[in-house]
Amino acid sequence: MNWFYDMAGLTEQEFWILAGIVVAAGIVRGFSGFALSALIMASAIIILPPVELIPMLWWLEMSASLMMMKGGWADADRKTAYGLVIGGALGWPFGLWLTTSLDVDTSKAIALTIIVVLAALQLTKIRLPFLATTPGLYGSGVVSGIVSGLASVGGMIVALYVLASDASARSMRGTLVLYLFLSSIMSMVIMLSFGVMTTTSITRGLIFALPTMFGVFLGQQLFVERFAAYYRPFCLVLLCSLAGAGLVRTVLA
Repeated sequence: MNWFYDMAGLTEQEFWILAGIVVAAGIVRGFSGFALSALIMASAIIILPPVELIPMLWWLEMSASLMMMKGGWADADRKTAYGLVIGGALGWPFGLWLTTSLDVDTSKAIALTIIVVLAALQLTKIRLPFLATTPGLYGSGVVSGIVSGLASVGGMIVALYVLASDASARSMRGTLVLYLFLSSIMSMVIMLSFGVMTTTSITRGLIFALPTMFGVFLGQQLFVERFAAYYRPFCLVLLCSLAGAGLVRTVLA
C-alpha cells in the first residue's frame, strides 16, 4: 500500500485521517448543502497548506454537487445563484493570487479566521439589509469568490447572503447546491490559469472523491423535514469549533 500513499503524496496516517475528515464533511454537505470545503479546510489544514487543499477540494465539491444536483436544481432560487456565480468569477482570481503570494502560516491563519468570523455572523443571525439589493447580490458573489480563492469557503458567504433573504431551509440548500456546482466549473478554469491544479492535486481529488460521495449519501438521508430547523446551527457550531481549534494550533505552532 505504500505506493498508494506515495501517489497521494501523504503518509499512511495522514491518508486515513484525511479520509475520515472527507467522509464527515460529506455527511454535513449532504445534510446542509454547504460547508464541505470549509470543514475540510478547518480540519485538514494541519496536514496540507491551503494552496494544496483548494485544488483537491474542487474535485470533492464537484462530486458532491453532481450527487445533489437533481434536488438542488428544483429547489434553488436560480436568479440568485446565477448572480452569485457571476460575482464569484470576478473575485476568484484575486483570492487565488493572495493564496499563491502569502506564506503558508499566514494563509492558514487567514483561512481559519475567515471561517470563524463567517460562522459567528450566521450564528448570531445578523441581518444586513444591503444584501437584499442587486448590488448586494453581486457584491456577495465577488466576496465569495475572493474567499473561495483564498480559503475555499465561498459557500459561507453565499449562506450569509441567503440568510438575509429569510429563505426556507430547502431553498437555501438548493441555491447553495446550484451555486457550488456552477462556481466549480468557473473555478477550474481559473485554477488552471494559475497553475495550482497539479497532477498531485488531481490524484488526491479523485482518490478522496469516493469517500466524500459516501458521506454525502449518508448526509442526504438525514435531510428530512423534522431536522430542517437544526441543520444551520449544527454546521455553524461545528465550523466555529474546528476552525477555532485550528487557528489556535496555527498561532501556537
